[in-house]
Amino acid sequence: MLTQLTVRDYCARLASGEPTPGGGSGAALVGALGAALGEMVSNFTVGKEKYRNAWERLEPVLAALTNLRGRLLDLTDQDATAYAQVGAAYAMPRETDAEKTARAEAIQDALKLAAQVPLGVCAAAAEAMELLPVLLEAGNPNLVSDVGVAAELLRAAFRCGWLNVEINLSSVKDEAYKLEVRAALQAQETSLTRTAAAVWEETVRRVIG
Repeated sequence: MLTQLTVRDYCARLASGEPTPGGGSGAALVGALGAALGEMVSNFTVGKEKYRNAWERLEPVLAALTNLRGRLLDLTDQDATAYAQVGAAYAMPRETDAEKTARAEAIQDALKLAAQVPLGVCAAAAEAMELLPVLLEAGNPNLVSDVGVAAELLRAAFRCGWLNVEINLSSVKDEAYKLEVRAALQAQETSLTRTAAAVWEETVRRVIG
């Protein structure tokens, strides 16, 4: 599993001539890092007597971010598996009409399955982003810059996930499916972009005055 590698080994694999991991896996990992930074801010608040009044608000945030980090790490691994399934579908025989039909159907199924991984990245990144404003409001103020970094990482994960969805959709023939996916992504992007901008602006204001 990719997530069992050291950071150096993962980066080496990413840099290699192997097809996996690729951009989808990297996007998921970036999202996991963003969620983890949010967890760190929570952990520097919850349990600290100085911030006792914030514990009740941040405990559910901490639990949610921990869950989202786990989801994003799972997606870091799953992206490689999905890519392999697409490759296997394209490698199917196509000598007879029946084989050509089976291959075409398998490719379409594999492309939709592959799109589910970056779709999951986008969804998780969007969910995590919505948890960051409360960290600015109630979290340990000494870690305000980490909230800003978390927001930028999650925004990057979403945008990179979106790009990987689109590269799969470009070969999908089911127009209704594509419309449904793109509508869901647009709604997520609108909310995420608004929240990310607000968190970043407030973070910068607090850092530089």
